[in-house]
Amino acid sequence: MKTEYIEGIYAGWLAKIIGIRLGAPIEGWTYDKIKNIYGEMEGYPVDYRDFAADDDSNVPLFFLRALEDGRNGFDLKAQDVADALLNYAPFEHGFFWWGGYGTSTEHTAYLNIRNGIPAPRSGSIEQNGSAVAEQIGGQIFIDTWGLVAPGNTDLAAKYAREAASVTHGGNGIYGGIFVAVCISAAFEEKDIKKIIQKGLSYIPEDCEYARVVQAVMEYYENHPADWRECFRYIYENFGYDRYPGNCHIIPNIAVMILALLYGEGDFSKTLTICNMCGWDTDCNVGNVATIMGVRNGLNGIPYEKWRKPVHDFLVCSSVIGSLNIMDIPFGASYIAKLAYAIAGEEIPEPWNTIIMKKIDSCHFEYPGSTHSIRVRTDGLDVRARREREWEVTNTEETAYTGLRALKFTVKPMEPGENIYVYKKTYYEPADFHDSRYDPCFSPVIYPGQVLHGSAYLPEYSCEAAVSLYVLEAHSGTIYEGEKIELVKGQWKELSFQIPCLEGGLIKEAGLCFHVHGTHTQVFDFTGIIDDLYADGKPAYSIEFTKEKEEFWTGLHREISQFTRLKGLMYLKQGQLHISCADFGEAYTGKYDWDNYSAGFFLTPLTGQHHMVNVRVQGAIRSYAVGLLPEGKAAILKNENGYRILTETEFEWKQQEEYKIQVVVLGNRIEARINDKCILVAEDEDAPYLKGGIGVSVQNGSHTRYRRITIAEK
Repeated sequence: MKTEYIEGIYAGWLAKIIGIRLGAPIEGWTYDKIKNIYGEMEGYPVDYRDFAADDDSNVPLFFLRALEDGRNGFDLKAQDVADALLNYAPFEHGFFWWGGYGTSTEHTAYLNIRNGIPAPRSGSIEQNGSAVAEQIGGQIFIDTWGLVAPGNTDLAAKYAREAASVTHGGNGIYGGIFVAVCISAAFEEKDIKKIIQKGLSYIPEDCEYARVVQAVMEYYENHPADWRECFRYIYENFGYDRYPGNCHIIPNIAVMILALLYGEGDFSKTLTICNMCGWDTDCNVGNVATIMGVRNGLNGIPYEKWRKPVHDFLVCSSVIGSLNIMDIPFGASYIAKLAYAIAGEEIPEPWNTIIMKKIDSCHFEYPGSTHSIRVRTDGLDVRARREREWEVTNTEETAYTGLRALKFTVKPMEPGENIYVYKKTYYEPADFHDSRYDPCFSPVIYPGQVLHGSAYLPEYSCEAAVSLYVLEAHSGTIYEGEKIELVKGQWKELSFQIPCLEGGLIKEAGLCFHVHGTHTQVFDFTGIIDDLYADGKPAYSIEFTKEKEEFWTGLHREISQFTRLKGLMYLKQGQLHISCADFGEAYTGKYDWDNYSAGFFLTPLTGQHHMVNVRVQGAIRSYAVGLLPEGKAAILKNENGYRILTETEFEWKQQEEYKIQVVVLGNRIEARINDKCILVAEDEDAPYLKGGIGVSVQNGSHTRYRRITIAEK
C-alpha cells in the first residue's frame, strides 16, 4: 500500500459526496427540463442548510462493514453483504428506496433475504426476473469496493461481484464490477480510456453493458467535439424506452461514459456534463465523481466551487444512530483502515494513531479538511451577532500534532464576546432542508466522557482565553471546563470531563474563545484548533420526561436520540412506549461502547416478550435480556434471530415495573431483575464486544420504559 493511497481514498469518497449533492436536487429530470430551468448548470443547484442522508452514500458505507462483521472476513461472500443489509437497514424506511416488492430492486432483495432466500439468489434474474435484477443499484452502491482495493483491480472485481449479487443480477452485477474496477484502476492509471478499458476487461465482451460502453466510446472517437450530439445518440439508441423497469442500469452507464470521455480529464467539466444529461443524476454523477476524484486527487477538485459548500459534512440513515453522524474524513479513514488490513500492512504514522485510536476525531490531516466544524458567537449586541462573518480553513501554518490544523476567523469582534468553535454531536429536523431517506440520530458524545482539544493563538491575533465546552440539548445549558489564558505562539492542550447528567443529551462540543481587549476596540479574531475528540466512559441517564417526538414529515417522526428498526413508538406521560405486530426494536448509545452497566426501568403491558438490549451492533447483532412466556427470564443473543443463552424461572406480571440491570464485561453478560434474579452467560462463539443499547418487543407485545441509566463498568 502506498501512503498516498490514504489521501486518494479521501479524494474519492469526498468526490462521491460532491457528486451526490450535485445531482440529488434534479434526480429523475430529463435533459430538456434541466436545460429549460437552469440553462447551463455549472454548480450546485441548491444551497442546503445541511444535506440530509442519501441512499448513494448509505449503502456503500454500511455494506462495507461486512468485511468486519461477516463470518468470512476479507474473503468476502455474498451472504456476508446480505447480512450487512439486514443488520444496518431499518425495516422498510430510510436507507434506500422502499418502492415495493417487484418494483424496487433493493426492497425486493431485502424481503427475499429476510424471508430466508440466501444471497446471491436473493438478487438473481432467476429469482426476480431481469427487469428487477438489472436496475441501476448494482453500480451506484459499489464505490467503496473500489476504494478499499486501491490499485488491486482483481480484488475490487471480486468484492464488487459478491456485493452486487446480493440485490442484482446480469448487467446489474456487471455494472458493479465495471465501476469498482475503474475506481481501483484510477489510483494508478490516469488515462480515461485505459481506465474504461480496464473496467471492460472484467466483464463479458458480449453482455449488453459492454456493448453499450463500447458503442459510446466509438461514437466519441468519431465525434469528439459535442457531447450533446453524443447524448442525442444515446437517447435515441439506449434511452429509458429501450429497457424495462423504473431506472435501468444501461441508459445511465451510457451517460457516465459520455461524461468521462467528453470531460477530458477535468473534474468540473466531467461532473457538470454528467449532471446536465439528466436521468439518475445523483447516482451517475456520484459514480463518475469517485473515479475522477481518485484519478485527479484533491488538487484536481476545485475547493471553493465543490469542497467548501460540502464542508466535509455527511449524515446517514442506518439503524445505528451514532454511525449516522459521520463526516467525510471518518468515512475515508474507515475505508483506509480496511484497505491496510486487507493488504496485511501496518498503517504509517500519523495515520496509524488517527485511524486506529481516534478515527472519529477532528484531526484535520487530510489536506483541506474541516470536519464540518462550525462557528458561532455571543456577546452583548444581539444585532451585531447576527451580522458576524466567519470562515474556517485547513492550515499548515502550525499544528499540535501532525501537519495540519484548522484556522478560523471571525469579524468583526469586540472585547468580552465569546466565539464557539464546535462540532455538532446531534442533529434535529430543523438542521435540514428536507427528510431525504429518513435520517435519525443518536449522539456521538455523552455525559461522563472526557473532551479533548488543543488551541493556538497566532501572533497577529488578539488576546483571549479558551475553554472546552458542551451544549446540552434539552435545557440549552452550556457546561464549560477550566478557562485557560492563551499565550500567542504557543499551543495549549485542554481536557474536560463532561458532568454526569440525568437526562443529558449533548448537542455540540468544542472550544470557547473568550475575547479580551478594551471596550473601544473592534477587530478580526483568528485562532487555530486541533485534535478535538472525546474518550472515556459514558455516565448519564435517559429520562423520557425530557425526550420528545421529532417531526420530520407527516410520515417520518422519531423519538429523540433513538433510531427505530421496526414497530410503533411513541411518548405518553413521560414514558416511552413500543409495541408491535411481529417485532419492534429501537436503539441508542454509541457503536463503540465496550464494557458498561445499563439499567432499564420497564413495565410489561400486553404480550409475553419484553426485552432490553446491550452491545447493539445492528438489527441482527446484539444481546438481550427479556421477560419471556411461562414465567421465564433469559439472556439471548441475536444472530439474525434470537436464541437463548441462559434462562431461569421468574414470575413476572403485566402492569408491574421491573428494573433490569445488565452488566457487559468482555464476553460475559450478567443480568439482575429487581436485584433478585441473577442470570449470567459467557459467549464463546464470536461474541459481540462493543455496541450501544436498545429496547425491543416481539409477538404482539407492548412495553413501557420510564428511564435508562448508563454507567462505567
